[in-house]
Amino acid sequence: MNNQPTTTEIKNFLAEDIGSGDITASIIPISRQAKARVISREKMVLCGQAWFNAVFKTLNPAITIDWLKAEGEFCDQNSILCELKGSARDLLTGERTALNLLQTLSSTATVAKHYADAVSGTSCKVLDTRKTIPGLRNAQKYAVTCGGCVNHRTGLYDGVLIKENHIMAAGSIAKAIRSAREITDVLLEVEVESLDEFKQALAAKPDRIMLDNFSNEDMKTAVSLNPGMIELEASGDITLETIAKVAETGVDYISIGALTKHVKAIDLSMRITMETEA
Repeated sequence: MNNQPTTTEIKNFLAEDIGSGDITASIIPISRQAKARVISREKMVLCGQAWFNAVFKTLNPAITIDWLKAEGEFCDQNSILCELKGSARDLLTGERTALNLLQTLSSTATVAKHYADAVSGTSCKVLDTRKTIPGLRNAQKYAVTCGGCVNHRTGLYDGVLIKENHIMAAGSIAKAIRSAREITDVLLEVEVESLDEFKQALAAKPDRIMLDNFSNEDMKTAVSLNPGMIELEASGDITLETIAKVAETGVDYISIGALTKHVKAIDLSMRITMETEA
């Protein structure tokens, strides 16, 4: 997953906030220089430095940013994350956009860490989904990896996931899988909702089978029926409190929409201190 924002993305993020100009920042003398610190008000996994940096560098390449914590590092409450120096106007103008990106990506990484920690000691890996914030899919999927989880397909173009409606339209699980094999060689996954459908999928030999809303006992049965050549993924209403038991059934993956969907932004603040007026 690309861990660098594009110039177009950053310009669009800034344009959304600045519009025709930052009226409030114009009260600051244009020559005034300032220093600033970004502080975390809660425990977090730091993620999104490249996006944060790009906001300020797009506004003013002369702004300097010194990171005191590393990307992917777990930070305690009240940690100083970075220090900035440069035009006071540009620091103030970029503050909200930069913090919005940093707090959202750090939140995603922090949630991912909690889920990754919950299945530690098993061979199971936690996957994200396509349930991402519009415009931030690549960034959030990168944040998921910072937290120790794994990316599922990025979009509709880099993996096949045959679901109930695809099966109905194709005629059967076997027909859907066969048709997919004829047009692509990307990862081919099929979702099933019962052990009977699971057996049909096994016979058709996809690369991965998603067990949707299976009980833990049925997941164990599916694992026992699988000869080991096909990956198994659990999905559906799995929480931080229940995920360990699911991992212990022997499935290879568990997909969690909450990694990117249920984002509660990390509480960050940026404090400006005046330095000199040129």
